[in-house]
Amino acid sequence: MKRRDLLIGGLASSAALAAPARVFAQVQKGSVRNRALIELARAELDRAGEAIWKRDIVGIADFGLHSAKRRFHFVNLEREEVQSFHVSHGTGSDPEHDGWLNNYSNVEGSNATSRGAYVTWEWYQGRFGTSVRLGGLDPTNDAALSRYIVMHRAKYAEPSHIEQWGRLGRSNGCFALGEEQFRIALTNLSGGRLLFADSLGLEDDGTRHPVNIEPLRPDRPTLVQRYATGTF
Repeated sequence: MKRRDLLIGGLASSAALAAPARVFAQVQKGSVRNRALIELARAELDRAGEAIWKRDIVGIADFGLHSAKRRFHFVNLEREEVQSFHVSHGTGSDPEHDGWLNNYSNVEGSNATSRGAYVTWEWYQGRFGTSVRLGGLDPTNDAALSRYIVMHRAKYAEPSHIEQWGRLGRSNGCFALGEEQFRIALTNLSGGRLLFADSLGLEDDGTRHPVNIEPLRPDRPTLVQRYATGTF
């Protein structure tokens, strides 16, 4: 091979290496459901503003799902990870005791679950042992403190209760969890973090279970549906 041909070949190779790399679409981290929960957590943090002073982890209680399902999501925004647990709803929200939340209430004595954004406050010793006080940030749950709506442990919220009865037991409107799950909640979701409750009906695969309650914020189901259909 002539020296001229070697030079031309070398220049062609150098040009190929110097050419801009082809840009590919970045694969998004996490499942469809988890990405929807992460975006929802960020949106609710923005809405809550300065009422929330720890913004690393957000709790989302999806009462659009049956109580036998893991519907209490701890969304770690720093790691973009989601952990899901069981959580009970109130007797006043499920008078048939079939595991489905049918209505919300902010009225004292209703024993119903309230929807909306909460700020988690300090620990205290109550009827169920160590519990976490909650402050309601929306008109739909601003009576949380006077109604003693808190986060606590309960035997009727254990996974073993589901194995026996096919559903969790009911609270008096509080967010009740099993022993092990509540211990995780104490570490990850107390002390000034956001807890948001609504009927999203977001299944594990990213699809939405039909809910019979109009959402608190109409744009939220649309947000979730965008992920379910891949239009994000």
